[in-house]
Amino acid sequence: MPVHRPGNRKRRTLATGALFAALSLLFALPSAAQAADVPARGTAHLGMGVAAHDGDTGQGPIGRATQTEGVDVSSHQSNVAWSTLWNSGVKWAYTKASEGTYYTNPYFAQQYNGSYNVGMIRGAYHFATPDTTNGATQANYFVDHGGGWSRDGKTLPGVLDIEWNPYGAACYGKTAAGMVTWIRDFVNQYKARTGRDAVIYTATSWWTQCTGNSSAFGATNPLWIARYASTVGTLPAGWSFQTIWQYTSSGPTVGDHNKFNGALDRVQALANG
Repeated sequence: MPVHRPGNRKRRTLATGALFAALSLLFALPSAAQAADVPARGTAHLGMGVAAHDGDTGQGPIGRATQTEGVDVSSHQSNVAWSTLWNSGVKWAYTKASEGTYYTNPYFAQQYNGSYNVGMIRGAYHFATPDTTNGATQANYFVDHGGGWSRDGKTLPGVLDIEWNPYGAACYGKTAAGMVTWIRDFVNQYKARTGRDAVIYTATSWWTQCTGNSSAFGATNPLWIARYASTVGTLPAGWSFQTIWQYTSSGPTVGDHNKFNGALDRVQALANG
């Protein structure tokens, strides 16, 4: 007849408990693939989530309206061949200056000054992270790190890049009302610092999801819409037209190409305020 020794039972119980604890930890941890899907903070840029969320038809703009070609760049493009872009017909550019209150573009000087030096009208943009600090704080950080404005005829007003969160929940954990408040705080502080209304870059689907399709900014802030198709499609509430349209992320020399809604003199008019 087998003898059940208390010590053996205790050891088996401990071993079983350790096994279950290890398995629980294994299933709770994100996989390497999941972790790899989240980019490093600071690497976000204009249109980062557009193709994934709204698609990319691969078709360029159609229509006869006069439009002026421009590009937007970030650290992903490193040192940009501005002369090549200028010779191809690109007349204006936006450069990423900052993100949240923790990142500045290490290539900002080459990109921002380089575009200016070849003759382009240029400006700076800020990638918003509403889950890290408030809108006014980020507006100040932006202005203090390249997002200022001067009436020199060659400097465009700053851009608030507000779109899908590449680091987590699409709406940064905010309600629609909370997001509208965050955006209002940013644009109000930017105007207080520079005297200009910031351009708002977004996509209609994100705007609808995360602001409840707010119409609060259409009367004051120029719209830069992102849609990779042959037309801009439906615009967010409050805007009857776009000032700028980012129509592709796979253009020549620099991927992100845009159309300004008007001839070059209208680009100059926006720069002059």
